[in-house]
Amino acid sequence: LSTFFFFLVFFFAFFTMLGTLSWGAARCAARQQRTFLPSFFHSSSVVKSDDMSSEEIADLCKKHTFFSWSVQNQINPLVIDKAEGIYFWAGGKRYTDLNSQLMCTNIGHGHPKVIKAIQDQAAELCFAGPPYATKVRAKVGPLLAKHTPGDLDKFFFTLGGAESNENAIKFARLATGRSKIMSRYRSYHGATHGAMALTGDSRRWAIEPGSMGGVVRLFDPDPYRSLLYREGDTLEEFGERMLEQMEETMKYENPDSIAAVLLESVTGTNGLIVPPPNYLPGVRKLCDKYGILMIVDEVMAGLGRTGEWFAVDHWNVVPDMIVMAKGLTSAYLPLGCVAMSKKLSDHFDSKPLPGGLTYQAHPACLAAAVACLEVMEEEKMVENTREMGKVMAKLHQQLYEKHPSVGNVRSIGLFGAIELVKNRETRETFIPFKGVNPAMGKVQEFLKENGVIAFNNAQGMLLTIPPLCINEQQLNETFEVVDKALDIADADCTAN
Repeated sequence: LSTFFFFLVFFFAFFTMLGTLSWGAARCAARQQRTFLPSFFHSSSVVKSDDMSSEEIADLCKKHTFFSWSVQNQINPLVIDKAEGIYFWAGGKRYTDLNSQLMCTNIGHGHPKVIKAIQDQAAELCFAGPPYATKVRAKVGPLLAKHTPGDLDKFFFTLGGAESNENAIKFARLATGRSKIMSRYRSYHGATHGAMALTGDSRRWAIEPGSMGGVVRLFDPDPYRSLLYREGDTLEEFGERMLEQMEETMKYENPDSIAAVLLESVTGTNGLIVPPPNYLPGVRKLCDKYGILMIVDEVMAGLGRTGEWFAVDHWNVVPDMIVMAKGLTSAYLPLGCVAMSKKLSDHFDSKPLPGGLTYQAHPACLAAAVACLEVMEEEKMVENTREMGKVMAKLHQQLYEKHPSVGNVRSIGLFGAIELVKNRETRETFIPFKGVNPAMGKVQEFLKENGVIAFNNAQGMLLTIPPLCINEQQLNETFEVVDKALDIADADCTAN
């Protein structure tokens, strides 16, 4: 009897298992079948990228994804096919990338060493969480510390510039116990909540009111536009006046309440403002005088862009923190970083550092940074930037001398701007405040038709920020196109 019951239970279990397997197989087959059902069973069909035309790619991107800083139904994006060096191709046409995409592809597009480093790291260890040590994490720190100024040799990694600025102000407030942050009007620090609150330009308006409090703003050291500049001033005299205004503001705000001054060493999209030679050293002295931390945003200006590894090196200034991103990986993968001085990093040796993110110190991103830094060293890109910066400055000057629409030119390394005006005498901006100028669109259309992509800001400044690998011939060819485009701007001037 016991044997009978044993076989009965055995056969019951056996056939139950068969049924379960059959049901699972059928369910799997049904799932696979559903994956390949005709498109009319779905709201949209999946299309293989190889089968898509440029128009289809653009349409799908517009339908399902958002584009930054844009009215979505007015977008008409180029569809990029490939990129190499200073060029990218869209629809089979080659374009010179005079903007390094968003001022970020410093080493140029498609460098094989960086691509291979990413591939190798992904194959070995694509991801490890922030609590873990990895070989690539051990490698990137000393390599980066070779080039950061002074004792800034400890790094907090993020995924971009905005995140880095957010963390920098948090660290400053924690370390000092103070709340206020000083920043400048013509600044941009990122599109996240705190970074946007610190931004001075019109992009912050959309989040006001309700933005982060405790922000105090300063005027910018731009001798071409500043009301504090007096005719006949030397740059040093103007710089001293700007520092006096800063110290007076500190006193009115109570220095004991100010945690940090956050500023771009060289202002980026708000007009490439290269500070007077005594300005940043003076900011350092004021910060030391009142126990305020100095945070320098080098998201655009850092990593060789100005002809030094970091722009502050031009003035031998060592801030308490440097914020970087963009050129750190040349945007091959997203990575940002806060570099801290020893005094500041020591603060967190005995106190918790309340911050982090899932992708902090992501191995694949760090591998891109290591390779990128090595490429810059091996191919002497900082040195090339220094030399090509001289060439670009001469080309800028030639445009200024030829075109009445060019009110001012300025650059440091391969970080430059051509400031267009309606009238040189009055310095009326080429694009009116909160307005548009169709002539700017015509200038851009001419550049695009002739294979050059450049960025202009809201006032009508044309930025010249090519990859650091550019050579003299390529610069000359590019500026020939810019030269012809400015004939269109000249025709729009009110006084020629």
